[in-house]
Amino acid sequence: MLPYLTAHFGNPSSGHPYGRLAAAAVATARDQVAGLIGAGPADIVFTGSGSEANTLALRGTLLPALRQGRDHLVTQTTEHPSVLETCRALERLHGVRVTRLPVDRHGRVGPEDLRAAVTDRTALVSVQHANGETGTLQPVAELAAIAHQAGALLHTDASQTIGRIPVDVTALGADLLTVTGHKCYGPKGAAALYAPERLALEPLLCGGGQESHRRAGTENVPALVGLGAAAVKAAGLLGTEPARLAALRDALHDGLARAFPGRITLNGHPEHRLPNTLNLSIAGVIAADVLAAAPGLAASTASACHSGGHRPSDVLLAMGIGKQQALAAFRLTLGRWSGTADTGRAVQALTKAVPRTGD
Repeated sequence: MLPYLTAHFGNPSSGHPYGRLAAAAVATARDQVAGLIGAGPADIVFTGSGSEANTLALRGTLLPALRQGRDHLVTQTTEHPSVLETCRALERLHGVRVTRLPVDRHGRVGPEDLRAAVTDRTALVSVQHANGETGTLQPVAELAAIAHQAGALLHTDASQTIGRIPVDVTALGADLLTVTGHKCYGPKGAAALYAPERLALEPLLCGGGQESHRRAGTENVPALVGLGAAAVKAAGLLGTEPARLAALRDALHDGLARAFPGRITLNGHPEHRLPNTLNLSIAGVIAADVLAAAPGLAASTASACHSGGHRPSDVLLAMGIGKQQALAAFRLTLGRWSGTADTGRAVQALTKAVPRTGD
């Protein structure tokens, strides 16, 4: 990215040599992101965040569909807030009807529930590829087939899966797919939406003709260069990294089970899940208090603090998990530079931070 922050400063929309060099860099990044997901470069729309890409997918699809009499959108209860809040805005501002599908105790959408929900007025189904809190993978390909039978499009937010497991838009049957840069070691503020040229999307940002008139505004060239480079690195590691991370994840789970016998519960699907994500509850604790006592551990509880109290994760509650188990839940994630020594240190940190039973 560094040369594009200094010497190569041109505007990619300009016709002079500085601009042409920047435009070539953006085109290369588009090729690189497309290659990671099995798409064509013309089908990649760069955005400033995954939330923007999700909003463009939903709003950009529904507004044109309303003119065709398709006013129905289907999502599910454990989606990312950028999807859930966009659904609420479409309901409030445009009269869109939204169906929010339930999930089972592992956090998965039932294909039969989607089949019962779609109608000839359904324009879009939006179901994330994997949940960021639990790592549970959704049966996206099966859901896409059901959506297509009803004449609807399928959008999936693949922010959590890009670079962690192989993602191919054709195999998934996805008509729209979100990529977020910082989730695959790219820079923050760079993301993309896979949206084939054949789809007529209503842009969120109007103005110049950037991004094939689907997202106006001068491109952030250094960030897009970084996103493209991250996509190349991620693609090169997909043959080995998922298995390595899954082994570390399972070792971490086993270590905590030994440290807290009879007190560990897995939240999420035991098989259909990300290789790097582990959501566990330790019975008898408040996870936020434990993490406060383990400052060397960068982890998340996915709960919110309100007026001195703690509210459990909405995702875990939607899965039917009880309040106490949800408040005791930790999300532990592993990354490209994590190793066996790190899992051992994590177990040790939590062992020191968790009160002994009876204390």
